[in-house]
Amino acid sequence: MAEYKKKLIEVALPLDPINKACAHEKMPGIGPHPRGIHLWWARRPLAACRAVLFASLVDDPSAHPDRFPTEDDQERERQRLFRIIEEFVKWENTNNEQVLETARQEILKSTDGNPPPILDPFCGGGSIPLEAQRLGLKVYASDLNPVAVLITKALVEFPPKFAGRAPVNPEARKKLFGKPGSRTWKGAQGLAEDVRYYGQWMRDEAENRIGHLYPKVQLPEDKGGGETTVIAWLWARTVKCPNPACGAQMPLVRSFWLSKKKGKQAWVEPSVDRSQYPARVVFKVRTGVGVPQDGTKARGKSRCLFCGIDNISDNQLRSQSSAHGIGAELLAVVAQGHKGRVYLDPTHSPLPIVEKPAASWLEQDLPENARWFSPPAYGMTTYADLFTPRQLVALTTFNNLVGKAREKVLEDARQSGWSNDRVSLENGGTGATAYAEAVATYLTFVTDRVADFGNALSRWVPRNEKIMNLFARQAIPMVWDFAESNVLENVVGGWPTCLEYIAKCIETLPGSSDLEADVMMADARTLPHLNPYSMVSTDPPYYDNIGYADLSDFFYCWMRRSLKNFFPSFFSTLLVPKSDELIATPYRHGGDPTKAKRFFEDGLRNTFTFFSEVNPTGVPMTVFYAFKQSETRKTLDTETVTSTGWETMLSGLISAGFTITGTWPLRSEQSERIISAGTNALASSIVLACRLRAVPVEMITRKDFIGLLRSELQISLRTLQKQNIAPVDLAQAAIGPGMAIFSRFSKVIEADGSSMSVRTALAFINQALDEYFTEQESEYDSDTRWAVAWFDQFAMEEGSYGQAEVLATARNTSIEGLVQAGILSAKAGEVRLLRRDEYSENWDPTTDTRLPVWELTHHLIHALDTKGESGAAEIVQKVGGMAEQARDLAYRLYGICERKKWAKEALAYNSLVIAWPEIIKLARQERREGQAGLFE
Repeated sequence: MAEYKKKLIEVALPLDPINKACAHEKMPGIGPHPRGIHLWWARRPLAACRAVLFASLVDDPSAHPDRFPTEDDQERERQRLFRIIEEFVKWENTNNEQVLETARQEILKSTDGNPPPILDPFCGGGSIPLEAQRLGLKVYASDLNPVAVLITKALVEFPPKFAGRAPVNPEARKKLFGKPGSRTWKGAQGLAEDVRYYGQWMRDEAENRIGHLYPKVQLPEDKGGGETTVIAWLWARTVKCPNPACGAQMPLVRSFWLSKKKGKQAWVEPSVDRSQYPARVVFKVRTGVGVPQDGTKARGKSRCLFCGIDNISDNQLRSQSSAHGIGAELLAVVAQGHKGRVYLDPTHSPLPIVEKPAASWLEQDLPENARWFSPPAYGMTTYADLFTPRQLVALTTFNNLVGKAREKVLEDARQSGWSNDRVSLENGGTGATAYAEAVATYLTFVTDRVADFGNALSRWVPRNEKIMNLFARQAIPMVWDFAESNVLENVVGGWPTCLEYIAKCIETLPGSSDLEADVMMADARTLPHLNPYSMVSTDPPYYDNIGYADLSDFFYCWMRRSLKNFFPSFFSTLLVPKSDELIATPYRHGGDPTKAKRFFEDGLRNTFTFFSEVNPTGVPMTVFYAFKQSETRKTLDTETVTSTGWETMLSGLISAGFTITGTWPLRSEQSERIISAGTNALASSIVLACRLRAVPVEMITRKDFIGLLRSELQISLRTLQKQNIAPVDLAQAAIGPGMAIFSRFSKVIEADGSSMSVRTALAFINQALDEYFTEQESEYDSDTRWAVAWFDQFAMEEGSYGQAEVLATARNTSIEGLVQAGILSAKAGEVRLLRRDEYSENWDPTTDTRLPVWELTHHLIHALDTKGESGAAEIVQKVGGMAEQARDLAYRLYGICERKKWAKEALAYNSLVIAWPEIIKLARQERREGQAGLFE
């Protein structure tokens, strides 16, 4: 057995720089990124994966008391390692060889020059394998989903095979002819260049075949005149009105806005033309000053423009759509003007008649699971129904051309002197055949990206005047007004745009011929032969949050058609295999949630048992998890929040013999996803470091377990708050240190002699969290303690003066004093807490003679809302150390809001904590400029 040495991840992590890097990486507009090679759902940020892998392999200084004998020595060395992490997580250092080599050397130093391979058996979008490879580690990766396997292969297998090779296309060869060494093709640059060249050939060939389907339009004289290119066509679906006296095909539009950009506002104005029979709706584009009428489709109800009925339910829409079908009418045309985009009436773009082509590969039924797929309820039952006839023709054309492009690559590679072997990529080939298949795979990915934008469920966004892709979230929702892009042009959703973006993304991949990776399609519970000592780092499925296999079918249908001959083992079924997918979705188990839960539990337990057999004892296993606790469990006298997802995952870990040795919340999601107190969308992933439990281990009683929670968990919670964990994530983050205590012992004995369940332990952890915040209240001033208690009962609503006075007496304050403090209104026998927008704009804490923490907290939130982080920083600079109490109070108030389902209020408190690092940074800058803090 390898010597036990604590790893850095089991002691400390520099969360702030990691979180900043993750947040930056998730921002739109940062440019090419490996994730752009192909869409995948819930992909972990590369910075988080890189940091976790490094910290799992590098020793913590405390593991070497001979070299670092004192705590100060250990902390200095720890800070040196932190600086290495801080550098390599930066987005601009993703491919900085000098920075990465420093990290690689630290890994070699801690693993005696022989680091274990990394195994990710739920590889999904490939983030963990990619970052393991970037750190110089051998990679094993697998997934049951062929789409995931192919994405990961394209990230970590293909580039090293062809690293440093010049492109084979004739244009590149012509430039290089007679000029040896005129250009060095680093990494995957040559591969990317060939993807560009043959992708452009496909585009030109497609224009020859289908260019007539995308005619140009004539601009009116008031818009500059002349012929121009169409960017997109905007459509409204039509459904037969359920009013028996009407029965017209009513257009359904969520908003008539076309552009909301200042100075460029445009919208559609509908009117009913009854001069002919049947009557029809005429759509006219309006610009300038004004606003459009409300859309005809709102949440839960619709309006008919013909008869005016405005309470048509979604059930009626579903019935009418299924019985009579769905039509579509052109709303407007988006064209390229002389000074930006212009919007034209539908009559400016006569549309070619396109018959729906036969597409047997798409005539597969969509899942009947309304949670993720709503179109089937409206009669759109197959994947073919998700595309207009023109979109089907275009995508089929490009799909057909992938094979032609592969033939050209193969011939050109042979002309370039490549090995003429016929060994395929699937069989480990590295010659001309394999190279042609690799280029064809990336070109298929371009087709998939075009399909993601070029379908009849893509929305037009007036705010930034562009098409949004279908998978803005992990579902295929019903969309009533949609946008159809011009796939031949360099526009959002067009082939040239998608092609260039993917080519640039390929160039971001680490490309060294000595990198090793083995990616296979396999079940995580029964992986075939591999190195038995591979460190496991993985991101397993989140119970029933995401239907990966069902969602993947959208792409699989197109991939299979162009790639099944090159990867026959991946595409042997018409759709993605689903029966063994490790998620707890009831519809695959006859609608029985108990069977679904049991399937997931058994599968995860078997998986973790397998991990316990392969993970080296010298390093911890790391597991990413991001599932929000959301189930309220009531007993006779208590109400606790638990989570089946967390319970199942933790039960599997503990039953497989693992104990939790470290837990870290990494902010792996965009801040805008922190949307409400009742959702399962987290801002952070919780990373658990786990080791096999040492034997023998002792048992502990329920009473002693609760005592340990109250003492040890409080220390961990204070640390988490110092690390600025978002309130929305704190309950999730507390699971780690709480379960670390629980999993330390072989058994926690209940009063009746039975073993405590993980569910019960989770309930106690949440109870300890509540107690922690309740105890924190005792540190606040009496005005704040009164306000918290009143807020818990009434929020910002009115209550009786008598109740308020009784509570004030108990909290050693008075109603008059609370009014004087500026946090309460008391009139006509009623009292209420002041809303933030009622607080004085000219408030100065340095002159406030009665300053409760409650008042300070809400002034900070109000300043953040109205003046941004700099406005809040001005206040923090003046109040000094008292500001930390305000942030702590935000945690407490968020917890109340979450329990009460007050989503809007919860968001305000969460936002303050999220912004806190930047607020403190700005406050310190002001302080350095010479201003003194009130309480310094």
